[in-house]
Amino acid sequence: MYYPNDIEEICYEQNHIEKVWDEMKQVIPTYFQQYIDTESGHSIPENEIEKLAVKFGSTCKPKSKPKDTKKILERLLKESIKDYEKDRQRYQDILDLESLAEYKFDVSAFKNTILRNQIPIINKTLKNIHAKELDKFRAAFNTTQPGDLFKVIYNIVQLANEWHNEWYKEKEFEEIDTCDGLEYYELDKEAYIAYGVIGGGIKSHFIYKLFPEMYPNRSREAVWALYYLSSKKKFGCKEDSQFLMINAREGTIQQNYFYPYALFSFYAVRIYRQLKELYAKHGVSLPIEYRFVLVDSFLSFVARTHQSEIDDLKKKAESYHYEY
Repeated sequence: MYYPNDIEEICYEQNHIEKVWDEMKQVIPTYFQQYIDTESGHSIPENEIEKLAVKFGSTCKPKSKPKDTKKILERLLKESIKDYEKDRQRYQDILDLESLAEYKFDVSAFKNTILRNQIPIINKTLKNIHAKELDKFRAAFNTTQPGDLFKVIYNIVQLANEWHNEWYKEKEFEEIDTCDGLEYYELDKEAYIAYGVIGGGIKSHFIYKLFPEMYPNRSREAVWALYYLSSKKKFGCKEDSQFLMINAREGTIQQNYFYPYALFSFYAVRIYRQLKELYAKHGVSLPIEYRFVLVDSFLSFVARTHQSEIDDLKKKAESYHYEY
């Protein structure tokens, strides 16, 4: 069983990382083609159209119009950026360092008014009362001291800004080729965690909304996607895939919501590089300032293609696990 901030040590070894990546880079082009064919899940693939035609008595192969792949990719990219931007301003306004400095004089209002009502990801989670697996998140949010929450969030935003201002260079960044070279380990430390409330998912969402060119979104869907991109293999891990959270006693399986942000980010950088090459083959160049918006869209698609299996894996967990 995996424990908080603790995956098997082998997962940090560069040799292991390369084996995982070798699998991913073989699999990504297949999902990328599906991403195009289904227009990110918005259209029915041709083989499914043929099945439907047969089901309803047609003896002719349905005709399909040739697709303009470049236009499809450009449209999907535009839609992803538009969706990303629709609530970004709220994060930028609230998580601005100068604004946060003002909130420190009334941390109770920051927690109970700003976080609860104005930060979209927290507001939606608290209001999602039908998802029982989130009950523990709501309980933790209500009992966590306002000062502790403020301190952790300030630490996260301050570090994200510091790294962005001091060492980030847009072209050199995507050439980083080791996890140690990326050096995101600090974000997985105690000073940047409010247990039960601000974990890897919400923390990464905050900084992703501030600097999408530098910080990927380690969402639930994204971790599930890595499980499928790695073909569900163990790669020498004793327990199972590093991307799963398995509790044999309870008989539950979830995406590994304790998966280290440093490792996730390194895989995200490599995924971006490969997607950049695949887009370029169709004459589409990617805006660097939205680097990880593209990755987030692709990973969400990968997870959605396996949604029925994911739901089946999770169904026993609904009353036991919580995610944040």
